[in-house]
Formats: sequence, C-alpha cells, structure tokens
Amino acid sequence: MPASSDHGTAGTVGFIGFGAMASRMGHNLQAAGYQIVAYTPSGKGGDGTARFLPSPRLLAEASGGTVILCVPDDEALAEAAYGPEGALAGMKAGTLLINTSSVSPEASLALAAAAGERGIAALDAPVSGSTPEAEAGALVVLVGGEAQIVARAQPIFDIIGKATIHAGPAGSGSKLKLVINGIMGAGLAAVAEGIGYGLAAGLERDMLFEALDSVAVISPHHKRKLKAARTGDFRPQFPTRLMQKDMRLLLDDAARVAAPVPTMAATTQLLSLTRRLHPNDDYSALFAVMESMVANTP
Repeated sequence: MPASSDHGTAGTVGFIGFGAMASRMGHNLQAAGYQIVAYTPSGKGGDGTARFLPSPRLLAEASGGTVILCVPDDEALAEAAYGPEGALAGMKAGTLLINTSSVSPEASLALAAAAGERGIAALDAPVSGSTPEAEAGALVVLVGGEAQIVARAQPIFDIIGKATIHAGPAGSGSKLKLVINGIMGAGLAAVAEGIGYGLAAGLERDMLFEALDSVAVISPHHKRKLKAARTGDFRPQFPTRLMQKDMRLLLDDAARVAAPVPTMAATTQLLSLTRRLHPNDDYSALFAVMESMVANTP
C-alpha cells in the first residue's frame, strides 16, 4: 500500500457501509490522498475521520465519481443501491460503482445490469482477507466485470490490496469469493473436528494445539485461528454470522448449477450451530463449539 500520495488529493470516494473492513480500506485510501465520505444506517463507523451523509443517494452525489459498497448481504445491498434514496439514484452516467460486498452472484448481476442501464460502470469486487489484511492493504481483490472498468478501478485496488484477480464478466468475482470462503470454512471445520476427536480420545490439549501449529497440512490462515482458539480469543476478524451467510450463498448457487458440495453443506450446518451460539464472534468460535460438544459427551 502506498504510504502517501505524490499528487495531493486523489479525489473523493464514497463508502456505503463503513464497518471493520471498509473503514480500514478507507483509511488506506486516505493515506494515499483520497478524501472519504461514508454512509451507514446508524451514521457511525470507522475512527471518526470520515464525513457521514444521511442517505446512499446523498453519499453518491457527494462522492467524486466513485462509490464503494461494503454491506453484509443481498438485502442490505438492495436497500443501499435501489429506490429513490439509493446509490444508483445519486450516481451520474460515467461514474464508477465498486461492490466489495460478499453477496450472491445473482445480486451482483442484477446490480451490474441496473447500473449499466444508467451508464454507470460497475464491478463486483469482493475481497479475500480479514481485518489484519484490510489494515495492511494486503487484501486480494476478486473482480467481475469488463476489463476496461477493472483497469479504471486498478489504482484503488492497488491501495487496498496486494493483488487483483480479474475472474471474468459480471458476477464472476462473487462466484470466486464463494469458492474461496467455502474452502476456508470447510478447512476450519476439518481442523475443529480433528481437535474434537483428539480431545475425546484423551490427547493433551496444549500438545495437540502445538502439534497442529507445527505441521504443513494446516494453512497459515487456519494456524492463525488455531492460536486464537487455544486461548479462547474469538474477537471478530470474520464474524460467524457473515461466514455462515457466505456458506448459505454457496449452497444456493451450487444447487442452481447442480454442483455437488456435500462437505461444504455439512460445514454450513456446523456454522449454523455456531452462529446460534456465537453470532458476532469470529467464525473460529466453531473450535469452542466442538470442544464443548466433546467435553459434554459421556
């Protein structure tokens, strides 16, 4: 991520949704010379450095031609984008709409079509990474849309991320995001089940966690989750409610294209249970659920 801009103010970017991920992206854009304006339903978010507007439409009107959506689900996307107070109503032809939200491919395709009817350039560009990567400007941006629009957005992507993957036409970024998160969720579930078995079989807990941290079969991401789970630190980097939502979207789209995903389906059930118990904790709270299950089994 560039530490500073060599051309003064680079322009104004509007964020719709300014939570843990978006505020960190916004901070990095500010450090590179951009001005940031934001909208959230509560009027709050970030560290107080962004100016908040009272509606998505007014936010879009105040932005410098680029609006970034970062909302939790399809329903929030529809509320933010459409209608007389939605972002599209405030955007002019020729402006740029970047949707970094993790939403269904159908929602991304519908947004691209609606934007195109108004002459607005749109991309679905969800990101891979959690809050540490967002803070470091080290996200991987997964983009669906036309190549010339991707090139136009690349200066922003270069600030918020370490790599940009152009996955294909509109909707492709959302599909690739579901692939990645499905693998991430299923991988964590496998590790949690392994720990559950090990504890039930009588292995010593600290030894088990140390052993798994030492072997190559556990990914760096899952090792980070292991370290946190060992001490019971489930502060949210990726809340369970969002991970479970992404798994549900994956199952819905997999069923639509008749792709069998039995392992990911089972993982979704485990994450549904975890969401019931730990909705706003990190999704690695699945470790705590599995440990509790084996502890309470005769």
